[in-house]
Amino acid sequence: MEPYVIEIPDAELDDLRARLGRTRWPARENVPDWSQGIPLAYVQELCETWATTYDWRRCEAELNAAGSSQTAIDGLDVHFLHVRSPHAGALPLLVTHGWPGSVVEFLDVLHALADPPDPADAFHVVCPSLPGFGFSGQPPQAGWGADRTARAWAQLMPRLGYERYGAQGGDWGAMVTTRLAQVDGAHLVGIHLNMVVVGREAIDAAGPPTPQERALLQRYAEHRDKGSAYASQQRTRPQTLGYGLADSPAAQCAWIAEKFHAWTDNDGHPEDAVSRDRLLDNVMLYWLTNAGATSARMYWESFAERELGTIAVPTGASLFPKEIVPASERWIRHRFPDLRYCNEPDRGGHFAALEQPELFAEEVRAAFRTMR
Repeated sequence: MEPYVIEIPDAELDDLRARLGRTRWPARENVPDWSQGIPLAYVQELCETWATTYDWRRCEAELNAAGSSQTAIDGLDVHFLHVRSPHAGALPLLVTHGWPGSVVEFLDVLHALADPPDPADAFHVVCPSLPGFGFSGQPPQAGWGADRTARAWAQLMPRLGYERYGAQGGDWGAMVTTRLAQVDGAHLVGIHLNMVVVGREAIDAAGPPTPQERALLQRYAEHRDKGSAYASQQRTRPQTLGYGLADSPAAQCAWIAEKFHAWTDNDGHPEDAVSRDRLLDNVMLYWLTNAGATSARMYWESFAERELGTIAVPTGASLFPKEIVPASERWIRHRFPDLRYCNEPDRGGHFAALEQPELFAEEVRAAFRTMR
């Protein structure tokens, strides 16, 4: 267990700018919207900002100030942020990101969680980078899916001195968190999810869908039919995808930024929901660490091992309106019978902590008030 100071050499930043300047752009889309993918003009605009005015050193300093650390677990280096609360009695909280996110998702909520208005709501916050993501190690052998990651997290927390803790997650972070509830439930106070995967069995067990639930099913069907090609690629041929993402920063930027249009609660533009600087901060954690292929492998590793059994630990759920994997409270109760908290915020999407940091922090606090 040791501090991990992020210090990207100037030469790597110079190389990034040079590559951006040499980008060979594709032909412009021939539709006036995003239906063929992220528009050429917007990617060019993002990359121009990235090459000229974007300040990586600002983000680097934020990450280092947030307790950037590293430890080896099961032969793999695990990078994490660690912010201790100033308040006695704070509850340790393990927060896990997904794809195409990173620990950057939580930079704007760390202080709110660690030092809230009411000290009774305080957390010691631990935010690890998934294997193959960001500054964590890139597994040299297969086997690092959601299950093995959850088991690694179960070693990380006691190593930090936390025998009793809560866990939170969305996207792959939700999958890791629910698996953690199964493999380390004895040490968990409870979990909070902002993406809740229930499975077909739970939906069928709840009985005929209500009109609202039918709308949720339709929304998910549209996502599956028109917005899930990325997942098919990453769960079947992540290595093939990786060559382009490793060589072209414009490709890596476009591959990620497109999801911030499709998955956020915006008014037609991703920067309605997430600032350009934060979007590029997140892309940088993929580009600088060459994580395009290794992050995609989480899909290859984990789709076949998805475990949708009952989760017995106390659970809280925040159902943000633009979440791409929607669920109803009735469905959730069939897989998570000890559901202590379930709320439907009026705004926010898949990247809730980035889009609505204050609202996200309050949702986490409210959920764990029922479990502490």
